[in-house]
Amino acid sequence: MSDLPYRRNVGAVLFNADGLVLVAHRIGLPMRDGPDGGWQLPQGGIDDGEDPQAAVLRELEEEIGTANAEILAEHPGWLTYDLPPRLLGVAWGGRFRGQMQRWFALRFLGQDSDVRLDAHHEQEFDAWRWIKLADLPDLAVRFKRPIYEALATSFARFAG
Repeated sequence: MSDLPYRRNVGAVLFNADGLVLVAHRIGLPMRDGPDGGWQLPQGGIDDGEDPQAAVLRELEEEIGTANAEILAEHPGWLTYDLPPRLLGVAWGGRFRGQMQRWFALRFLGQDSDVRLDAHHEQEFDAWRWIKLADLPDLAVRFKRPIYEALATSFARFAG
């Protein structure tokens, strides 16, 4: 596992006007709360030569159908996680051990009706909702929970 590199990735903590955070439910996973329930923040890979700020807006557009947002802050430094053994050799064609992520807090400037999970040809989510930032770690899959805890602390000043 340690011989494999990390996949470079960006993530979006998207706040609405009430200070709530958008989470989306991954297609194909059970619809339930708690660890491994399939709820996560929008995120995705950084293309070669792509600026992380441009990448996070592109990922929002691809995953939730809109990039109508402004960047408020960037988490200092990269956050990493390793895949659990059951996903090694499966996720991303077995080329990566986990992800090295750059996270951004963003303010959503649109309306709820702008969120369209089916806008991209490779739909990743089947539901979405607004939640309190403090509730975010409880929804994360176990191996991402430390990252979501760090984000809840880092971006607490934007929460409602």
